[in-house]
Order: sequence, then structure tokens, then C-alpha cells
Amino acid sequence: MSTTLGPLADLRVIDMSTVLAGPNCARYLADFGADVIKVERPDGDSLRNMAWRDPRDGEGLWWKLVNRNKRTVVLDAKNDDDRDTLLSLAAEAHVLVDNSRPGILERLGLGPDVLHERNPDLVITRISGFGQTGPYATRPGFATIAEAMSGFAALNGDADGSPLLPPIALTDEVTGLAAAFATLVAVHSGVGQVVDANLLETMFHIMGPLASLFGVTGEQQPRLGSGLPYTVPRGTYRCRDGGWIALSTSSDTVAARVMQVLGVADDERFASFEGRAGNRDELERLMAQWCADRTQVDALDTLTAAQAAVGPVLDMADIATDPHYAQRGAVEILDDTPMQSVIARLSATPGALRWAGRRLDADGDQIRATGW
Repeated sequence: MSTTLGPLADLRVIDMSTVLAGPNCARYLADFGADVIKVERPDGDSLRNMAWRDPRDGEGLWWKLVNRNKRTVVLDAKNDDDRDTLLSLAAEAHVLVDNSRPGILERLGLGPDVLHERNPDLVITRISGFGQTGPYATRPGFATIAEAMSGFAALNGDADGSPLLPPIALTDEVTGLAAAFATLVAVHSGVGQVVDANLLETMFHIMGPLASLFGVTGEQQPRLGSGLPYTVPRGTYRCRDGGWIALSTSSDTVAARVMQVLGVADDERFASFEGRAGNRDELERLMAQWCADRTQVDALDTLTAAQAAVGPVLDMADIATDPHYAQRGAVEILDDTPMQSVIARLSATPGALRWAGRRLDADGDQIRATGW
């Protein structure tokens, strides 16, 4: 556990959000030193009981990760005394993070008009499924729906298969990062305001130029499994011993080196992005057969020596013993629980892990008595 304060040590953040996107936003701020007070309802945040629990203490592993580096307090916003405590905290805070549906804060007597009357400089980060305005604004919004409605699911899966959803909380992770970025932009502006971040538009944003492509040409990117329309070969390939590798040829120079390895460097069909894409089936067949004839180690050694963009397909057991992860300190042990380290390394003012998500109301007595 580190005692480093971090570059955001002077930032006071109230985290009223639940489950993932909002708490992730506050977690990124906390990892770099922000003083984050996590406000929970009396029966605790849902994340404490979601998915896997630590068998040693019964606490949720999601909770320990997402709410690390935060102080915790139980406050019932429907209770007058607790709401007054919240308003007192807000009066001295820089940021408040909430991810209830639009209108909920207002019904609790904690809308932006009330909060800004107490603290005109407060940045109120509101994270929702669909945004604070628009015809879908009041709908319940989970990551699954954003992945379906953003164009993301339509791209995932085999060409003749069904659209696929990611097997991780992708939207919540990405939206947490986007909201943390927007929050710091708002703080930097020096103007109290509302940050409107949402799951749908965050996922839509990472679709790259696909909206432009459709608007200009009417084209839509097809489902290609692990493939991309403009990068061939690209995907995961099974080796002779059952191991898998992943490979990409997203630049002409890397593609040329892979063609050399495959023995087709002189084939004009594969000399350009357009040519490789136009002969996708043949080139993917060659790549798959080349891998199938070799062990994973042999394939990786040969392609790495050729300076191709290649790597093994790792699972969590592989990552736990991988030398690069270890040397980088990408996994840290926090309160006897392994978890990801901070998301980026700052050379002069680094972030740090201080404690895992704490027990319910661990800091409640002190916060209710003395505030910040």
C-alpha cells in the first residue's frame, strides 16, 4: 500500500454513483490522489454483491477493485439529516459523480440548481444510459443496451452469425474513462457546470469513422469475426499444439514482413491494402495454414524475428506468470488482493493504490461528524 498522495490530492470528490461506470470515473480520480467519499445507501452498493466474492471475507471482488482508494459512508438521500450531510459535503467538494436516471437527483432535492446554490463551482458529473436529454433519456440504461444500440454489437460475430456482445463490462470501463476525462476538463475550466456523459454515445464515439463512411458512401462495415475490412491478415490463429496467436498487419511495412514469412512477398495480389483485402479468403487461408503447421512458440519466434505485430492469446493464468506484466508491475497486491495497477504511469507525479474497497460505512462516523 502506497502513502503517496498523488497529483489530484487537492481534489474533493463525492461519488454517489452505483455499480460500474460512475464508480469507475471516481476510481480513476482516486487512483491519482483525489479524496473520494463513496456514498452508499443503507443496504450497501449493489456492487458489493455482484458476481464473484472473495472467499476470505465474503466481499465482492468488483467492489474491492472499483471502489479502491475511496472513503466510505452510508447516507440515505431520502432522509432529511443525511441529505443535509450530503449538501454540507457538496458545499466544500469540487466534483460530484452520479449515475442515476435523469430526474432522480432533482426528486431527491439534490438537483444541479440546489447543489450550485450551495457551491457555484461544483462540477456535477452525471453518467446515464442515454444522456440527460433526448427521447430515450429516462429509459433504464445498461451497458448491454448501449453495446447493441451504438453499432458495436452489429460489428461483432461471424459473417453468418448473430451480433455478439462483449464478455466483459466494456462500456462501463470506457465510459468511466471518458467521464473522468470530461470531469477533469470541467474542473480545469474553473466553471461550475454539469458534465453529461452516457453509455450510448461513449460506445458510439469509439466506432471511429463508420458514421462518416455511411453518410458519405452508404457503406456499412460487415461482420468479419476477428477480421477488419482494411487489414488482412488480422485475427487469431490456432497452432499445431493447440496454442493460439494474434496477428495484425495494419501497416504496409508490417504486412510486407508477414508476406515474406508466408513466402508470398512477390505475389502482386498481396502488395497493397486493397490487394490484400480483395484476396481476403486466400490470404487468411495461407496464414491459418502456416500457423497450423507450427507450434505456438515456433510461430511466435519466427514472426517476432520478422518484426511482425504478433502475440500469444493469454488468459488470466498466463498473465499471472507473464514476465512483462511482472516487470511493469501491472498487477499489484492490495490488501492481499491482486488487481490491476493504475491505468497510466506519470514519471513525476504518479498515481498509487492505497487500499481496496472498504467495508460498509468504514469512515461514516468521522465523515458525519467532521465532513471532509
